[in-house]
Amino acid sequence: MKLAGLLMIEHRLIERMISVIDEEVDAIRAGKKADALFADTVVEFMRIYADKCHHGKEENVLFRELQRKKISAAHKRTMDELVTEHAAGREIVKGLALAGRYDGNRREGNLTGVIKGLERIVKFYPEHIEKEEKYFIVEVMNYFSGKEQDDMLNEFREYDRKLIHAKYQDVVGKMEKDHSSVLEHCQSSVTAEQDRFRADDEPCDAGMTGK
Repeated sequence: MKLAGLLMIEHRLIERMISVIDEEVDAIRAGKKADALFADTVVEFMRIYADKCHHGKEENVLFRELQRKKISAAHKRTMDELVTEHAAGREIVKGLALAGRYDGNRREGNLTGVIKGLERIVKFYPEHIEKEEKYFIVEVMNYFSGKEQDDMLNEFREYDRKLIHAKYQDVVGKMEKDHSSVLEHCQSSVTAEQDRFRADDEPCDAGMTGK
């Protein structure tokens, strides 16, 4: 596997999570009860997978090696911007975590803050990923020989050895499945009876357990 390819594969998983978050925000605004566990899971995914795993490899391996090369001013500027954006992403996730804090009975929380935090993640990450892929990751591979890329790829693998990729594949897969079930339920429930209920402002997921 190519070095750039591995980073781009990780981007695809992050994008899958972003799609799930986007759907959740739409559902909440449409009347679905906010799920505290959902916000907790997003925070964990973003902190562990997107930041520690993905950004960690970029900053601690790729960017470190680029600093040893004579790279162009444009690439240096982009790399600095990416580091700044990584820090900004951490602050966005921190804000979501703070907004999603509940009391011991999990009854209170800053719903507006949770929605805002989720929306900021949805806006931030696609733009960040696009910048990396269009203007940086592929282009900077030209600074390295094949052996240097292989050495970094091996270091990536060692870096990942202490993290659990499979866990987060399962997390996103389960969340995608859960959201598909909700959407199918909503779509299949457009009947005269449901229309009557909706006329009384009942949300489309009313009566569903675990929601």
